[in-house]
Amino acid sequence: MLKIDLTGRRALVAGVADDEGFGFAIAKALAEAGATVCVATWPPALNIFRNLLDRGKIDDSRRMSDGSLLQFEKIYPLDAAFDTLELAPAEVRENKRYRDVGDFSIDGLGTAIEADFGPNSLDIVVHSLANGPEVKKSLIHTSRAGYLAAMGVSAYSMISMVNRLGPLTRHGGAFCSLSYMAGERVVPGYGGGMSSAKAALESDTRVLAYEAGRLFGVRVNTISAGPLASRAASAIGIVEILTSYYEANSPITDKLTAEEVGNAAAFLCSPMASGITGTTMYVDKGFHAMGIAVDRHTPGTYDPVAKP
Repeated sequence: MLKIDLTGRRALVAGVADDEGFGFAIAKALAEAGATVCVATWPPALNIFRNLLDRGKIDDSRRMSDGSLLQFEKIYPLDAAFDTLELAPAEVRENKRYRDVGDFSIDGLGTAIEADFGPNSLDIVVHSLANGPEVKKSLIHTSRAGYLAAMGVSAYSMISMVNRLGPLTRHGGAFCSLSYMAGERVVPGYGGGMSSAKAALESDTRVLAYEAGRLFGVRVNTISAGPLASRAASAIGIVEILTSYYEANSPITDKLTAEEVGNAAAFLCSPMASGITGTTMYVDKGFHAMGIAVDRHTPGTYDPVAKP
């Protein structure tokens, strides 16, 4: 029986803070395939996430197919806005939600992983990170600071993670990030430079696939996922509208689930996908293939589903 087998492999999923989003679903799928999983969490959400785990608040979501609970090998603090701790302003480092967590930078994450597990200790790195402080603003009204913040956390951090964690990743390993259709097409309401960040992320995926492939022998791909009404996505403000629109206009009208994205990521990060790199994989029920909306019928429109 052909199956995804990640036994003996270690994964890091950056951007997990609850049980609702794609990051958690990817972590669970990787664990179901046999990988040990570490996660990295934004410092302001770190204690909340640990409390959810310790108090059993998300045990139902953590339940694996064999009845056991999903376990995280390590939970690291990570603010992907900072490549090194020195680059974080004093007001951030001294903030009560940051000051006691240790080095929360991308470099600090790499140092901690190497200290905990040694060199060449990773096989899979998942970038499930995005932040646009002005996402509710139209692009034309986005400030320079808001635009650069969106680009820095949502796109450049992937470059920084490949740079820092690539040397810790075994030959044949895989990096994967999460993109969205707004990087290719206009999605009104998805603003603040986030559409630009997703476009950059997809372009960088292709370049990183070449560079990291030659330097470290690893693959780099991204998943363009359909919208999911998670807690994090609620910051966009239009996520419910997007999910309804996708369901009405996609070839497959079933609601997209986080598990479907998790399973796709597990495949992309597994040896079964050893020939795939530099690719944007669409997991959106086929919405990306559509060129016209079908939830509003124009007179004379051909509808192959309708009865003659």
